[in-house]
Amino acid sequence: MKRAAGSVLVVIYIFMIGVIELNRVGILPEPFASFLPTNHFYAVEIAFTVLLITEVVSLIFGLTRSFSRSIGIQLEILSLILLRDTFKQFTYFSEPLIWDEVSQSVIPMIADAVGAMLIFLIIGAYYKVQQSRPITRDEIEQAQFIAYKKLIALGLVFVFAAVGLVDLARLLLGMPTYPFFETFFTILVFTDVLMVLLSLRYSTSFAVTFRNFGYSVVTVFIRLAIIAPTLIGVGLGIGTALFALMISLVYNYSGQTIIDQDNPEQADNANEEKVRPVILRPEEE
Repeated sequence: MKRAAGSVLVVIYIFMIGVIELNRVGILPEPFASFLPTNHFYAVEIAFTVLLITEVVSLIFGLTRSFSRSIGIQLEILSLILLRDTFKQFTYFSEPLIWDEVSQSVIPMIADAVGAMLIFLIIGAYYKVQQSRPITRDEIEQAQFIAYKKLIALGLVFVFAAVGLVDLARLLLGMPTYPFFETFFTILVFTDVLMVLLSLRYSTSFAVTFRNFGYSVVTVFIRLAIIAPTLIGVGLGIGTALFALMISLVYNYSGQTIIDQDNPEQADNANEEKVRPVILRPEEE
């Protein structure tokens, strides 16, 4: 799927460069000429936007796997948004580039690029510290929880498609469009809270509840980072990535101890399983 998405992105990028060049030389007829841009850097922005859409789809399906994985993908999307904003600055400049036009935007562009790089670095550390633990020891309950998450993800797919279609229709009609990714992350905040509340059906442990609500706060801060001014947004983005990393580290350090305090019987059973001798079958030796 990733390879197919990459091929589509290459085609879109080359196609848009060609179309923009045709528009620059005055070959395209109306209404296409007035609708399409004449700056080649729009091709980069469009390609990045399509890439972000594929990442959003990946995020939706990531909801069915684990909460921590979906948070990681959200941070990945944030870093790509910052990189896209770096290129987006070029769409405001004339071609060829003139330093007097560019000079005022250099600092915001550097901030976006450096912020994306630092978030990328933190994401790597975030994934390294993840420890997979089932939300419940009951296999039937675990299967039910996964099934509910898949149902929520399916609903999110329809919402995602509806938002995209409405936005596209408004664009074609010449109406102002909604900020797509901002709208999606707003919906994602409510989705994350729903997932946390659903998880309480299968685990009432304070440690799990704290971790999951903490991850929901990460989504809120990502939403704020997207709409904030450049320097504040970059700072929020880096701080949010560090917060997600700290939530994971704190949960790994204290989570199991708190879970054992909340469920002493399960802790005793787990300890018995650890000391129970393992008898191998002859074919397994």
